[in-house]
Amino acid sequence: MSDLKEKYMVTGDVRPDDMPRIETKEQAEAFIEAQVELAKKQIGDGNVLLALSGGVDSSVVAALLIKAVGSQLTCIHVNHGLMRKGESEQVIEVFREQLKANLIYVDAVDRFLDKLEGVSDPETKRKIIGAEFIEVFDEEAARLADMRFLGQGTIYPDILESKDGIKAHHNVGGLPERMNMELVEPVKLLFKDEVRVVGTALGLPDSMVNRQPFPGPGLGVRCLGAITRDRLEALRESDAILREEFEKAGLSKKVWQYFTIVPDLKVTGVKDGKRAYEWTCIIRAVNTKDAMTATIERLDWEFLERISARITKEVNGITRVLYDVTSKPMGTIEME
Repeated sequence: MSDLKEKYMVTGDVRPDDMPRIETKEQAEAFIEAQVELAKKQIGDGNVLLALSGGVDSSVVAALLIKAVGSQLTCIHVNHGLMRKGESEQVIEVFREQLKANLIYVDAVDRFLDKLEGVSDPETKRKIIGAEFIEVFDEEAARLADMRFLGQGTIYPDILESKDGIKAHHNVGGLPERMNMELVEPVKLLFKDEVRVVGTALGLPDSMVNRQPFPGPGLGVRCLGAITRDRLEALRESDAILREEFEKAGLSKKVWQYFTIVPDLKVTGVKDGKRAYEWTCIIRAVNTKDAMTATIERLDWEFLERISARITKEVNGITRVLYDVTSKPMGTIEME
């Protein structure tokens, strides 16, 4: 075994001090080799059920597990109603049609939104979404033969923030005793930038590897306060406009993460010459390497004005657009 590969033969939830950061192709390949070996040893001839959101982390885990156990992997994409515009459709196209993955699609929109009705506390919302995910996977696993393992795209910042009490992550904390499955988390000791390097080494397309990060609870953590379907739709539409404008301006690959937030806050505005009392939309754009700290992107004022004009004109229910200038720390990357 090479010395570099041995450095990545790590289990447990604590990253060793002597584990090299993954920055090169050689390091990524050594990590892949180590994790494939560990996955084969853990899984044996068992079957794995993977929570596949289509984001960077779960996509890299899927590629790693396909390399390790091939057809023993079944991917499940759950549409919880908190996805970005067109996202579930894109996940199906990329993973089922292009990558030929064994993908099961679950439409659970009403189920999740009914559970979240009237819930405003952000940690409670995260826990409800996380618990419901477990229930969905429990039910899906019961329909499939011998699903003994559950793959997850947990990364190291998730573990650190959950342990420090900064925020609860739906994929940290283990599984209920009644769920007879064992976790498989091959990238749980990596930071986000390292996951991207590994994804590139695995041969995943650039559009997938450099896909903008999206939290497990989805738009549920960006629709602040108790979620309503109309405000959730306003959030989805404003986010789509923001992403479209970033793409047009050539900023989509220059800014690490950008999104909108729509809190349960209404202010007075004017639409079509009439008084309107509607929601506020907040734009957040940050840069980071490891998701532990983040700086604000200094966007051009004319660019922000163009986005504001489009959102207030095109999105029902929004009359005001603000820009968040809080770095991490003090703020977290998501705004809850």
